Amino acid sequence: MPALHSFDFVSVSACLRLCTNKLFFQELSVTKALRLSGLLFCLIFSLALPRAYGQSNPLIFEPDHGRIQIGAGYDAQHFNVLGASFHTNGFNTDVSVHAFDWITGASMRVAVAAEGTAAFGFGHLNTDSSVSVKSLFLGGGPHVSVQSGSFVEPWVHVLPGWEHLRFSQSQLLGSNSAFAFLGGGGLDFKLGQRVYLRMQGDYIGTHFQSSLQSNYAVGTGLIVYF
Repeated sequence: MPALHSFDFVSVSACLRLCTNKLFFQELSVTKALRLSGLLFCLIFSLALPRAYGQSNPLIFEPDHGRIQIGAGYDAQHFNVLGASFHTNGFNTDVSVHAFDWITGASMRVAVAAEGTAAFGFGHLNTDSSVSVKSLFLGGGPHVSVQSGSFVEPWVHVLPGWEHLRFSQSQLLGSNSAFAFLGGGGLDFKLGQRVYLRMQGDYIGTHFQSSLQSNYAVGTGLIVYF
């Protein structure tokens, strides 16, 4: 298994520090947000491809599943943005590719993957059920998991990206897009050699109207490894 180069870790860390910088939020546009998300995902993905199907090292723990995972499931979100409060119910899709091992051992490893996700939601305003809302989040970034012989795999991720909200029957709210990011984690429960049940929770940070809003999401679904 190739060792982690300092360039890999420094590059990813620099992107994460940039996303949490206050001045960065103030100057960010939707176009820049999409470029940042794509750049971060491509950076980690480029590290992942040469390793995705590399030769195994018998002295380092290798899980019994593949290094590429595809998932889909249910997603419930709560938003408090643009002066409105609402819930959405929907689904999310997710693709991750193993990039490198941060920590390795004979019985476990801390693995870093490149993750891309899309989350869709449908709901209505809490104060007016006649006003419906649709939400879409697209993002990409690092996914860090602890893998061992256990049937449970804990993980965390940070995904900068883009949030789009569209309201019906509302001249005031209309259609809005802004930089956003997901930060959270969850547990993957092993159902079979390549199939896991995922439970997760996320903080959703959005940047509408030049300010940061705090929202959240919970979800569950199935993960399949290849």
